[in-house]
Amino acid sequence: MTSTADLDANLAYAEKQIRIAAQQGATLIVTPENTCRMGLTPAKKQELAFSEDQHPVLPLFKKLSHELGVWILLGSTEIKLPGAKLSNRSYLFAPSGEIAAQYNKIHLFDVTLPTGEVHRESDVIAPGEMPVLVDTPLGKIGLSICYDVRFAQLFRTLAKQGAQILAVPSAFTVPTGQAHWEVLLRARAIETGSYVIAAAQTGEHGNGRTTYGHSMIISPWGEILAEAGTTPDIIYAEIDLSAVDRARSAIPALQHDRLTA
Repeated sequence: MTSTADLDANLAYAEKQIRIAAQQGATLIVTPENTCRMGLTPAKKQELAFSEDQHPVLPLFKKLSHELGVWILLGSTEIKLPGAKLSNRSYLFAPSGEIAAQYNKIHLFDVTLPTGEVHRESDVIAPGEMPVLVDTPLGKIGLSICYDVRFAQLFRTLAKQGAQILAVPSAFTVPTGQAHWEVLLRARAIETGSYVIAAAQTGEHGNGRTTYGHSMIISPWGEILAEAGTTPDIIYAEIDLSAVDRARSAIPALQHDRLTA
C-alpha cells in the first residue's frame, strides 16, 4: 500500500485489495504497518488517533473477515491509549469476524539515519511488552511489526514457542530498505526455519515520508517465494507447513542454543 493521511481513502483501498485477494483464493491476507494512516506529524497523529472502541478500521476488518471467510492481519494501526501516548498495534481477525489476537510493537524506531533523516517513534508511541503467538488452523503465527525485524531474539522466542509463520508488516525507509530489508527478512526465515510474510508500505506518503516497498513472502529455507516492487500490489504464495519441519530437521539450530555472557 501507499497509505496517506486520508483515512477513508486508505481503508477503501485496503478493502478493495482484500476482496481481490480473497477472490483469488487467499486464506490469510496481511496488510502493511500503518495501514490506516501515514504522513502525519507526531502532533497530528496524537490529535487524530482513535481509541480501540471508536476506531473505524476494526468494524470494517471484522466485517470483511466474516463476509469473505478469511484470516486478515491488519499490519498495524495507531490506537489511542489512556494518557498521552499511542500504541502501534496489529490485529488478527478470524473468519468468524472476531479478533483472534493483537500485538503491540515492542521495538520502537528511534534513529538518525546517515542521510540526516530522523525518526523518533517513542515520542508518541508506547512500546509493547510481550511477544504474541497465535494458534490458527493455518498454522502458528508469530506477530511482529517493522523495526522488530532487527531483533533476532524476538523471532527465535516465537519459533521456540512453536511459530511456523512470522508476520513482519512494515513501513521501511528507503535507505534502510535498500541496504537491509531482504537480508533481514531472509535471515529471520533461515535462522528460525519459518515462513516470513512481510507486507510493506511503498512510495510517498506525505510530510516527507517515503518507504521502500518490496513486500515479500519467504520460505523456511530462505527462498523468496514472492516479491512486490515499488508500486502497490498483491503478492501470493502457497504455505506448506511440512517445509517448516524439513528446514528445522535439516538445520536444528533452534535446539542448539548455548548461553553466553
